[in-house]
Amino acid sequence: MARNDISPRRPAVMADVARLAGVSHQTVSRVLNEHPSVSPATRDRILAAIEQLDYRPNSAARALVTRRTRGIGVVSFTTTLFGPASTLYAIEQAARLAGYFVSVANVEDVDEDAIRHAVERLGSQFVEGIIAIAPQRVAVEALRHVPSDLPLVVVEGGGGGGHPVVCVDQVEGARLATRHLLDRKVGTVWHVAGPIDWLEAQGRVSGWRSELERAAVTVPEVLRGDWTPASGYANGQLLAERGDVRAVFVANDQMALGVLRAFHERGLRIPDDVLVAGFDDSPDSAFFTPPLTTVRQNFDAVGRHSMELLLQRIDDPTQAATSAVVPPELVTRQSTLGSSWETSGR
Repeated sequence: MARNDISPRRPAVMADVARLAGVSHQTVSRVLNEHPSVSPATRDRILAAIEQLDYRPNSAARALVTRRTRGIGVVSFTTTLFGPASTLYAIEQAARLAGYFVSVANVEDVDEDAIRHAVERLGSQFVEGIIAIAPQRVAVEALRHVPSDLPLVVVEGGGGGGHPVVCVDQVEGARLATRHLLDRKVGTVWHVAGPIDWLEAQGRVSGWRSELERAAVTVPEVLRGDWTPASGYANGQLLAERGDVRAVFVANDQMALGVLRAFHERGLRIPDDVLVAGFDDSPDSAFFTPPLTTVRQNFDAVGRHSMELLLQRIDDPTQAATSAVVPPELVTRQSTLGSSWETSGR
């Protein structure tokens, strides 16, 4: 049997290609990785050998050399909350459209050790980069310690700890909702906020307060919830007892659902007696009683921008950190419309 004959019992390997083309396996590797240092004649000879032998490059081995695995990691946390879950889904869809697969590391307890371990776990899978959903300050602080040679993009992460950031403009969304309520001649607007350690909740409080201050009206005390309908219900009961509440901006739709239930039980009519607006535009908000005015977050844009910034970072790790801010949209429905507030001025 001739030296260059290949047994049909096994697939060809790189050494077979090198032997048939009369070059070293390093030269074959350079051609496979599109290195410019190979002459056209040698490149053609190697490509002909690859075709003759029906050689299939080992993608795993190639990934070890090039670090182009076509995979990214996502650090998320275990939750059924609409915003974070929608963000994760949007990132997965954007990655798929870009030709990447996604490995997800869920963090149950958002603390520094858990996030560090999640990043290490994804890094061991040879992902090209990581997108971290970081809605709390502790998560952003933990991400400061990610090695600089690992491309990272932070979603909803405030300043991002020196990494590129993608976020919805929470402040502007709260301003839109608050201004809409003030335009209904309600006097002032109360706020049921999210947990104090959530960056999104902080942004929504800031936007609500700044809009009230700009209108030179009284800024009521902030009421705190935990994103659940139960916490909205408890705060709704407190607001209903006051007797002077005419408008409420609630930091997410699920808490707004609880507020609506509490007001209904106290005989308050929405929107005739009290106006209520939420945040998120969750799929069921249009089917509340009454349908809920809310602030829509464009999660598709968040996912798309996250992938764009991550791919830029992968191509050029020295690139300065940049941000992509996604504008929110106010969606008006019956919970703030159709009343006599504007004409009566009460």
